[in-house]
Amino acid sequence: MDMNQYLTMFIDESNDHLQSLNENMLQLESNPDDIGIVQIIFRSAHTLKGMAATMGYEDLASLTHQMENVLDLVRNEKLKMQDFIFDTLFKSLDALESMVQDITEGGDGKADVSAIVASLQSIVRGEGALPNGGIADESHSAAAVQGIELDEFQFSVLDQSISEGHKVLYIQVTLREDCQLKAVRAYMVFETLERSGEIVKTYPDVQEIEQGEFDRVFSLYYITQRDTEEIESQILGVSEIETTSVVALDHETLQQMVQESAATAETVKSVDAETAPAATKLAETKSAPSPAKESKASTRNAGGGNPSRTIRVDIERLDVLMNLFSELLIDRVRLEQLATESKNQELTDTVEHMSRVSSDLQNIVLKLRMVPVDTVFNRFPRMVRDLAKTLDKKIDLIITGADTELDRTVIDEIGDPLVHLLRNSADHGVEPVADRIAAGKPETGTVHLRAFHSGNNVFIEIEDDGRGIYRENILKNALKKGVVTEAEAASMSDDEVNQLLFAPGFSTAEKISDVSGRGVGLDVVKSKIVALGGNVTIYSTPGKGTNFSVQLPLTLSIIAAMLIRMGSEKYAIPLSSIVETAIIKRGQIKQVHGSRMIQFRESLIPVISLSRLFEVPDFDEELEEETEIVVIRKGDRLAALTIDDFIGQSEIVIKNLGKYLPAIQGISGATILGDGQVALIIDANAFIK
Repeated sequence: MDMNQYLTMFIDESNDHLQSLNENMLQLESNPDDIGIVQIIFRSAHTLKGMAATMGYEDLASLTHQMENVLDLVRNEKLKMQDFIFDTLFKSLDALESMVQDITEGGDGKADVSAIVASLQSIVRGEGALPNGGIADESHSAAAVQGIELDEFQFSVLDQSISEGHKVLYIQVTLREDCQLKAVRAYMVFETLERSGEIVKTYPDVQEIEQGEFDRVFSLYYITQRDTEEIESQILGVSEIETTSVVALDHETLQQMVQESAATAETVKSVDAETAPAATKLAETKSAPSPAKESKASTRNAGGGNPSRTIRVDIERLDVLMNLFSELLIDRVRLEQLATESKNQELTDTVEHMSRVSSDLQNIVLKLRMVPVDTVFNRFPRMVRDLAKTLDKKIDLIITGADTELDRTVIDEIGDPLVHLLRNSADHGVEPVADRIAAGKPETGTVHLRAFHSGNNVFIEIEDDGRGIYRENILKNALKKGVVTEAEAASMSDDEVNQLLFAPGFSTAEKISDVSGRGVGLDVVKSKIVALGGNVTIYSTPGKGTNFSVQLPLTLSIIAAMLIRMGSEKYAIPLSSIVETAIIKRGQIKQVHGSRMIQFRESLIPVISLSRLFEVPDFDEELEEETEIVVIRKGDRLAALTIDDFIGQSEIVIKNLGKYLPAIQGISGATILGDGQVALIIDANAFIK
């Protein structure tokens, strides 16, 4: 049977099961005695194993089978969950996710999971945790040194650095056999390299190197402006270094190294002899009966009376549908205008009916593209849990607003920047337990991840109750790295100083970490968000905490807007940003501390002249005795925009300004009106600080 026709369904359902496994494993870690959760986890693993075996992915099925053996003992109360069992099961889930990702990218899903399988089997045999986290195979460790596996974000940092003219080097260092203080020598190498550039990724990770838990060899990716010969000479200048290899990379060689490091993990396929018979029996799982001991939750899920009421649709089909409807909407507006001008009642009635139907259709099309941010947020609890263990900190992640919806195209791109900001908060924001107690704080740090709507935008905030950002520390590092001059530093506001964190190569880290702080990444985070039409702002109180606020467009397609006129020019303001419209006399505008203000509902709000801001040539606001205003909102802050005249409300299709036009303050895009003219879309949030 040709199984390729079921591949897309297998990938989607596998990802759903893996997400469920991660979420339920986190719940079980908080309630290790809850057998009901174990039952749910067991059933997900059992289903995933059967699916993988049916599709012929033996490595994936074999690893899931070993997990199932452990879970079977737990659910039958023959095994008590312990920290090392949780760690091993989480490593297994990571390996399964890597296999599914490989299958998604066209691979065969094969991987070297012998170390994890050995750990799972030792748990089943009651032998406890293996040394070094179950990875005792020296040949495996040696092979991994030959290439460092990079995640997508780290690769993008290196690739972009090459594009910007920096040198990206792959460095491998071998210590002498008689070296007594390996960690000290490695630290001296890192300190030497940090003077001339930034280290992006090491193998083994930095903590293992600092504790001396590595053989004589370690390797790293490095960004610098210095020549390879100079870097090699600096490394060899450190005592007890036997050899070093420094290789300069371009786009092709970097891509090749990443592919080779991924392939290295697939070359070793030796699995413990106990797993081979298990793999041959996996086909039986398709018809295996349900376990006898079922929890209430799993019994609920087992009911087959309710057929599925959802279908999966390729995102490209939705893109085509949206583009077709956008063109239909432009024609609808044109028809409405023609019907009004012709004064033909039958034509008017028909167009009005078509408008009502197309409005309903529009709502459905928009909802099809909207996805809750929960699809991105749901992987973060597991990530923060692992970070807290790695950093030896106590961190609570509190998520609010996970049901807030965003356009699918934005959802697909926002994940990596949020990962980096969360890692940054966990590493540099939340203090170690001892420091928090000394500062009079609870020993458990809190990171809030929240999402909410504001006008035609969604805001995602990452806020921690950590040490905060100190102005003097940022300026000290900025001056040291040449990002600003002393004269510039003296005149910068706190907001401008905070924005220095997004400068390429900038870092306030006192210690190298694989988690964050190498001075590469935050600039890529900002460029990614800006490319989506968003923005990121930093608010911080020293000693209290830091808030990274990410502003993103709600949708990249269709919105309701108020059309306005400024002389001969037309603009559109999203209705979601408008509080109300009004007409005021010139005498109502007051001067307060040099700023124009008006009285609005028992408070003063600023007045902003669009004609002055956009330098409209054929409209002079000073000649008007009465002025139309539009009161706009951003959160709980208000402002009034003065305009020439109102045209009316309309549904508009958002068109990107393209790469050829520079980013214009206050303009988020453009739209085509019913008469064929182009109107700029005003970004109301840009006018309220």
